[in-house]
Amino acid sequence: MDALTIGPADPLDTRLDLLFARHTEFCHADTPPESIHMMDRAALRAPGITFLAAFAGLRAIGMGAVKDLGAGLAELKSMHVLQEARGGGAARQLLAALIDTARQMGAATLALETGAQPSFAPARAFYRRNGFCDCPPFGSYGHDPMSAFMRRDLSGA
Repeated sequence: MDALTIGPADPLDTRLDLLFARHTEFCHADTPPESIHMMDRAALRAPGITFLAAFAGLRAIGMGAVKDLGAGLAELKSMHVLQEARGGGAARQLLAALIDTARQMGAATLALETGAQPSFAPARAFYRRNGFCDCPPFGSYGHDPMSAFMRRDLSGA
């Protein structure tokens, strides 16, 4: 794989079309519409949100965003790495960049919502391996049996 570069990006950049298509397809595959909390591309450009993309050479292989919720809390949004690019450390590097972004926003805690269905088990395991633990719903989320909530304390190393 080409060298990985991760940095701020415009979510409307057409080089990200495949990533967003795959992310949308995955999120809608076995989740009812009322339980999908994915932000659309234009919304990821809003103030208080930093969107990052990971490129292997010229190919976009990963993306994610951090949304500042205030009071020391940030939310991880729309993290996705192409299936064919997984297993080489790109997801770990992207998550590290997103965690750094949350810290730069002044967040003491980074939280996320992901699916509770079996298809999301690899994502939940990835987040656990990277210091996240289960938590109750946060921000404007309510209880949803299709959602799993996780958080990571950013005050330590």
